[in-house]
Amino acid sequence: MTVGEALLVRRSKRAYSPEPVPRDKLLKILKDAARAPSAENTQPWEIYIAEGETLKRIKAGYAECYAYSVKANPELALPTEWTEDTTRRKRGLFPDMVHDCGEAIHQFAALNQSMFNAPAVIYICMDKMLSSWSIYDIGAYAQGFMLSAAENGLGTIPSVTLVIYPEVLRKELHLPDNLKIIIGIAIGYADTTNRINDFNSSRSPIKENVRFCE
Repeated sequence: MTVGEALLVRRSKRAYSPEPVPRDKLLKILKDAARAPSAENTQPWEIYIAEGETLKRIKAGYAECYAYSVKANPELALPTEWTEDTTRRKRGLFPDMVHDCGEAIHQFAALNQSMFNAPAVIYICMDKMLSSWSIYDIGAYAQGFMLSAAENGLGTIPSVTLVIYPEVLRKELHLPDNLKIIIGIAIGYADTTNRINDFNSSRSPIKENVRFCE
């Protein structure tokens, strides 16, 4: 698989089979992702992987938060506003999902709240003393992780819903106080029988947000 092919194959998968991710395959993906560029080779990513009983406890903790309508409180603040262009693109998301997924779209909220039934979630953290430059590096790491997962036949989805209750994550992952939780990525074998995974989000034409300055 070429890089270009991996970029096209990688799509956010929202439903997974219960089959666990083989440890050797996960280690290969993590090793690939670690080749991401970072400012002065600082490699700021700190990775915690929730599987098995730990992930079950996290899911149970989240379920309790949802039941009591606990307000989402991710450690990397959510945006408070969007530009006109980004708002327009956001509005196109739901109609595209209905087109691709049909009635399966009604699972969307439940799958979000169940962490997509994924068998594993990786949590990417960084030291609180670091700046936004390191968040850029973590984005590069996350992209490499997802592309390698695609090459290895696995689905992924990066999602803020995976990190909205940091108090649950800190308890179950035993995170040190110096780390900030940046993002979670669910990983596993995509459920090929669920139409929710048929969704393929559109992309704006290159001319819309690329300028050649000659």
